[in-house]
Amino acid sequence: MTTQTRKCPICGKPRSAEHAPFCSNRCRDRDLMRWLDDGYALPGPVAGREEGDD
Repeated sequence: MTTQTRKCPICGKPRSAEHAPFCSNRCRDRDLMRWLDDGYALPGPVAGREEGDD
């Protein structure tokens, strides 16, 4: 049986224990920026305006 080394989801390099699940601080920060800039989205119904949100 072979053991696969998990890879960084951003660049594909081997993961670092210090920055898991990423390989470096740079990739960890890139992932955070994608979340903050709406680069990622969770599937679901489109949110509508609620009454009184004028």
